[in-house]
Amino acid sequence: MEQPIKLAESKPHYEILDGLRGVAALIVVIFHIFEMHSGGDHAKQIINHGYLAVDFFFLLSGYVIGYAYDDRWGKMTLKDFFKRRIIRLQPMIIIGSVVGAAFYYFQDSPDMGWNIHDVPVWKMLLVMLIGMTLIPVSKGLDIRGWGEMHPLNGPAWSLFFEYIANILYALVFRHLSKIILAVCVAVAAGFTIQYALTSPNGDLIGGWTIDDPAQLRIGFTRLAFPFLAGLLLSRIGKLRYTKHAFLTASLLLVVLFSVPRLGGTENMWMNGLYECFCLMIMFPFIVWLGAGGKVNGKKASHVCKFLGDISYPVYITHYPIAYTYMAYVANNNLTLEQSWPYAVLTVFAAVAVAYFSMRLYDIPVREWLRKKFL
Repeated sequence: MEQPIKLAESKPHYEILDGLRGVAALIVVIFHIFEMHSGGDHAKQIINHGYLAVDFFFLLSGYVIGYAYDDRWGKMTLKDFFKRRIIRLQPMIIIGSVVGAAFYYFQDSPDMGWNIHDVPVWKMLLVMLIGMTLIPVSKGLDIRGWGEMHPLNGPAWSLFFEYIANILYALVFRHLSKIILAVCVAVAAGFTIQYALTSPNGDLIGGWTIDDPAQLRIGFTRLAFPFLAGLLLSRIGKLRYTKHAFLTASLLLVVLFSVPRLGGTENMWMNGLYECFCLMIMFPFIVWLGAGGKVNGKKASHVCKFLGDISYPVYITHYPIAYTYMAYVANNNLTLEQSWPYAVLTVFAAVAVAYFSMRLYDIPVREWLRKKFL
């Protein structure tokens, strides 16, 4: 039986891409806090396009996986690859489900349709355990009532699709030539544009449930183009050095996410077209800019490292805290002007929970797993 060959230590990180991932993760936290005050009206949402951070993450994932693994397959088996990806992703998925369970009974809000006090503890714990596996739950276990595949920790839906992307990369995409991959990117772009221009909401929001075939299609549509485009971008060639790349790319991300909704209710296709512009032109440009830049100075390097380190923990643990904020605001009928101190506290709490989860759990667990299995 073939024995896996031990690989050298991982390649150097793109520091700026790490930092940009952290910027996008913080924008997601703020987006979800503001979402509570939009009343479900997409046009009133502050940081209107913050949900596109998920699509940016998929693009970064394709780029980083291509960079990290494309030239390793002569030394690495499928088993090696899957072990590495599980060790990287799974520990925080588990803690995200635990955090979701810990905050769950603080989120009761009849005004939002959450009758959480009626959910027995055994059922909540069952959902927590299933959430640790990333297996989507059925309607019978939808203990929040939002139709999420992971009711305790909504953003875990994107990790479900991230795992699918990793599996497809290992089995199919890594074998594709640049030309075939470019054709796949073009086809995926066509599906994305078609959906964006015909979406009943005029946006790319969705993908977090498997019970609705339309939502499942949205999830795969949101995954396909950015992941494949990131993978193709990683194979194009060496990028040139760009000055002030982190600051420029960060400002671009903030501006793109913050542009107000376009077209109103009369011309929703305009908003869909703008989101395609972000996803297909600006996000690849930002990744190109970040990968071609360098961080000057220790302080800037520390900032990028910190943002990169907490990006995944923040993303996968923040929503249970945001759920709690949503319930508090709804139960007390608070406006943003009244609740902004609690909103700020929620952001700091999300970062703190993510940081301590990373330091006290994720880093030591992943180190132990690497020593034992790699």
